[in-house]
Amino acid sequence: MKYRRLGATQEELSAIGLGCMGMNHAYGEPDDVESIATLEKALEIGINFWDTADVYANGKNEELVAKVLKPNRNKIFIATKFGFRADKDNKLTTFDGSPAYMKTAVEASLKRLQTDVIDLYYAHRIDPNVPVEEMVGAMADLVKEGKIRYIGLSEASANSLRRAHAVHPVSALQSEYSLLTRDVEAEIIPLCKELGISFVPFSPLARGLVTNALNVSELAANDFRKSLPRYQGEYAENNGKLSEGFAAIAAAKNCTPAQLALAWVLAQGEHIIPIPGTKRRKYLLDNAGSVDVVLNTSDLQEIEALLAKYPNTGDRYNEANYKFVDKN
Repeated sequence: MKYRRLGATQEELSAIGLGCMGMNHAYGEPDDVESIATLEKALEIGINFWDTADVYANGKNEELVAKVLKPNRNKIFIATKFGFRADKDNKLTTFDGSPAYMKTAVEASLKRLQTDVIDLYYAHRIDPNVPVEEMVGAMADLVKEGKIRYIGLSEASANSLRRAHAVHPVSALQSEYSLLTRDVEAEIIPLCKELGISFVPFSPLARGLVTNALNVSELAANDFRKSLPRYQGEYAENNGKLSEGFAAIAAAKNCTPAQLALAWVLAQGEHIIPIPGTKRRKYLLDNAGSVDVVLNTSDLQEIEALLAKYPNTGDRYNEANYKFVDKN
């Protein structure tokens, strides 16, 4: 595994992290045995940057991760998030970025993770009803108290990020970024570089769409992706053709589509650390191999040409999801 530095810190994180959400949240039926084996394999191959959140499976994701985190605490850099409230069916209802809620949320996460400190604590979104300065100020208090080590934001606008960073150094900004989701290239990625903040892409494989291994018609009834525009109608057809073309480029490079997609993300900047999610060892190993794929100018141009050929990719979120994205 290769490593990249977290923001302006001295922390060395695996260039490919591990998103743990799908182990028991949003993507079909959980398999705790295989998920635990995947976490253990991640540790074995040097993937030390793990990402979870309190809202994933209503806390059960943190509890699952804790089974491997606790006995290996000094080998893992754990990131979790707060703010979303969900109902008993795991559907997001509101976002609460208030200092009062944060205090209860961090204690609950510490307990579920069975640790006395969280390495990277993200605000899962920006609360339009709470000044970002107030929220980050309260997060800074958690740093002083020794409950968290570093502060992160997720899906924040450039304006919110600047305001937050002025209160306390933000070490990481997490947002969706992949071959199919590139709006952060205009402002966010350059701003992170300017401010010395790591940019952490979630869903860097476009939730499986660029792997050429996803059959949309076979998704489970409770799979989150079934509600997203990209997996429906003309968009699904477009993306199927795109993934086939992408697989052909990958084959010519002697790598898998997933490895090529992650190599492309890594090539966009040394301050970028993607966190592809998986609950299976075979995909974990496949993803890890992306750090050895080197892309030249010709490769990058070929990928851009393919994307231009199939532009009708569809929105990444539906209206209900978009309402939580920062527009400040």
